Amino acid sequence: MRLVVVGSTNPVKIAAARAVVTSVWPECDIRGIAADSGVAVQPFGDEETQRGAKTRAQFALSASSEADLGVGLEGGVVVEADGSMRTCAWAVVVDRHGVIAKGGSLAMPIPSLVATRVRAGEELGHAMDAVAHAVGTKFGRGAVGILTAGLIDRQRAYEVLVTYALAPWLAPDYFSGR
Repeated sequence: MRLVVVGSTNPVKIAAARAVVTSVWPECDIRGIAADSGVAVQPFGDEETQRGAKTRAQFALSASSEADLGVGLEGGVVVEADGSMRTCAWAVVVDRHGVIAKGGSLAMPIPSLVATRVRAGEELGHAMDAVAHAVGTKFGRGAVGILTAGLIDRQRAYEVLVTYALAPWLAPDYFSGR
């Protein structure tokens, strides 16, 4: 690997990809690029969230002729059958050979006070900022950092998703018959 492009300028998403990718390919360059997800600012459901991550990954790969991989990360929310809400997050990795792989999901309950704000049209990060009296949580610890009392932050949670999505490149022998 020479270059991996992340479809985002969010430092948390870029840092998550960098931490994982450089642990496997230390000489790899990781860059972020502004990429529209093609989905709502606050995606609802795993399907829409996955679609946003895939769109970001494909844009990232196509934006640089030198990129070996494009990475897209997208966070969303899911309304459960009982009306409660949970988080979700997905990573999608694509390459120039048409391989597409996804990894996720960050599933954690969302407090009803926050869920009410999200249902009213607020993005999860902004709702968490308001409820937690914080600023810019989606660019730092994230809702996961607040709701787990710092036991895991957004970057570490995203690192797991990127690792899952990289499985075809990390263990190619198992995926050769795809």
